[in-house]
Amino acid sequence: MESSDVEQDLQRSVQAVLRELRAQAPALKSNRGMWRWSLHKKVERDPRKSPVLVHILLRELEKAESEDGRHVIIPLLHTLMYVLTKATGITEELYQRTYAFCMRLLTLPAPYCTVALDCAIKLKTETAVPGTLYQRLVIAEQNLKSELYPYQERVFLFVDPELVPPSVCSALLLEIQAAQGQQTPEACMRHVVSHALQAALGAACRADALQRKLQASPRRALERYFHAVVAAVEQMASEPSPSREGHLERLEEVYCSLLGPTAAARGRCGGDALPDRPPSIPLPSPYITFHLWTDEEQLWKELVLFLRPRSQMRLSADLEALDLQGLLPDQELARASMLSTDSGIERDLPSGTEELLTPSSPEMERAGLQRKGGMKKRVWPLDILMPSNWDGPPGLHRRTGRPMGDGELLPGVSRLHTARVLVLGDDRMLGRLAQAYHSLRKRETQTFCLTPRLSLQLYYIPVLTPEKPASPRHVELGELAAFLGRADPWYESTVNTLCPAIQKLAEMPPSLDTSQTVDPFILDVITYYVRMGTQPIYFQMYTVKIFFSDLSQDSAEDIFLTELKVKIQDSKLPKDGFSPRRKGTAEGPGAELSLCYQKALLSHRTREVTISLRATGLVLKALPASDTEDPHTSSPPPTVVSLTDHTCLNVNVTEVVKSSNLAGRSFSTVTNSFRTASIQIQSQDQRLLTLWLDKDNRRTFRDVVRFEVAPCPEPCSGTQKSKALWLGSHQQKETERTKAKPKPLLMPINTFSGIVQ
Repeated sequence: MESSDVEQDLQRSVQAVLRELRAQAPALKSNRGMWRWSLHKKVERDPRKSPVLVHILLRELEKAESEDGRHVIIPLLHTLMYVLTKATGITEELYQRTYAFCMRLLTLPAPYCTVALDCAIKLKTETAVPGTLYQRLVIAEQNLKSELYPYQERVFLFVDPELVPPSVCSALLLEIQAAQGQQTPEACMRHVVSHALQAALGAACRADALQRKLQASPRRALERYFHAVVAAVEQMASEPSPSREGHLERLEEVYCSLLGPTAAARGRCGGDALPDRPPSIPLPSPYITFHLWTDEEQLWKELVLFLRPRSQMRLSADLEALDLQGLLPDQELARASMLSTDSGIERDLPSGTEELLTPSSPEMERAGLQRKGGMKKRVWPLDILMPSNWDGPPGLHRRTGRPMGDGELLPGVSRLHTARVLVLGDDRMLGRLAQAYHSLRKRETQTFCLTPRLSLQLYYIPVLTPEKPASPRHVELGELAAFLGRADPWYESTVNTLCPAIQKLAEMPPSLDTSQTVDPFILDVITYYVRMGTQPIYFQMYTVKIFFSDLSQDSAEDIFLTELKVKIQDSKLPKDGFSPRRKGTAEGPGAELSLCYQKALLSHRTREVTISLRATGLVLKALPASDTEDPHTSSPPPTVVSLTDHTCLNVNVTEVVKSSNLAGRSFSTVTNSFRTASIQIQSQDQRLLTLWLDKDNRRTFRDVVRFEVAPCPEPCSGTQKSKALWLGSHQQKETERTKAKPKPLLMPINTFSGIVQ
């Protein structure tokens, strides 16, 4: 195929992706996600197309920048970065243009500047040291041992067998096993060596001869080449000003040792005819473990097992103290420091050195910082307390932010492990994930063993039951997925399309022949999502305290993420029950309820409202409605900007209205809606309440007379409680006086861009 034909074919595919982002017709929506996947497959099968595709994508990005077409910038930028990660033979000029474009995006508001900054950091290293992104990705995802790059990642795929059909579980498991059966450590090391040499040497690299040599190399020799290439790339990438020429020289030495100086020189001089199509170097899918979620503590156990092989880690003294067995705050977390007893005016210099040290010497500067005669005092390490949020800054409801990544939490302690927890299901599965996340954070306040070592990333792919897409139950269980699609159009186009695709895959007969080369669409989209979905959207979790009609029964506490539904039971309290029916109350449908809530105001001022009404039920939703905000008004549907509203619950009460006429009394219902930050509801007559959390019938509470809902606070750390023992009385009073309100607990779900304004 001629170069002009290749460019036209790729241009048509890119235009199809752009039309997909603007598509409103159902015919185009049905194929969403396929265009992006097929575009990447074209350059994967023929690596020569990569520079052409990079040029086309960069041209479309610059066009969108000049025409202010921001809605396509982030999808095109993610597509471009995914191509650059796999590609070889990209010219330095294309790298520089892409880097300059990302730097220009830094003047835009979030999330554009956030995504652009992440891409610019990667491009700066990739420009000087080609192949760095590919090498680091494979090493981390495949858990290859490397002292210069010790980071490890793993994807934990959780499926609730009670919510997802067994056919879907079997289809996903077969596809994962078929793909990972060919990804041995030896194959991954060959991919790293071959990709690094081709990216550095370009057309001078004899790719076919190189791959034949690597295939014939024994395990010990292959490991030697792998470590040599990793050392050359990582040492050059760690320099403040890496040199592309120096990087080329180091990899030429490895190339000559592989093929021999004669064959390597002949390849550089063009002695042998190079093949028309260089062999493709695949990017292996990440290491995925499949789990059926049957145990409440399963997430915690799997994360601990992920960190258990400590022989592969180089731990510092601070990290060794944080053992997996737990901590004693007054012993392990207390440090010994020196409290000086001198005045701090005169310098305590060693005897006989005054005449040897010059005033500007480094020894003189260090001597000025020395203290003598100090006594040991145990102080509380403020830098080791539980962080306010696991990965990401604290913020308002559904605000976006950039995760902490591989930053240091303790001196000398880096998060070497990244756990990407991917859940499949509907809103009920996310409610269960919220429970596990809250339990995890609460456990961390006691043991504090995962936080210093682990970067936790949460992902969600909706898989709904095979019902009619337009059925009310089908729409109800997919509310959070619809919210994420409205917040991030690229998530809607790439991830939400997996729901029908997974169902179709499950209906197909399984193929047990893993020798055939297939294109695993579902696995490829999952891989693309966990790799490029780095921008989280934070969701407020809510805690509910429940009081029952049986006074001997203790109150219960639980949390919910999306919805709490209340219905009136047919049963009543006994005559000596909790609250007898008031005199004068007319019998009718529903129950008399007392509502006390704090009205949600944009000014964040406190305004408490107390009302009594008769209702047949009510629903508390933590997500904004997809249609109009107020059913009693004719306001237009909310735009994406409304997704960044402050923390609030949307309460919909089905109120009973009594009317009298000549025919007698009649009752009708009307839905009232309001917003609140917290609410208390109590039954005023003999009617009892039934509560459903997160639409899950397994999380049902019956015989309820009162409940309280409020934003779930950050779990209180045991170290923070013990810290009071170390404070003096004056300092403790000052701390209590300036004590702030507890921070809310936010659960992040990763998307491609966060909330697009």
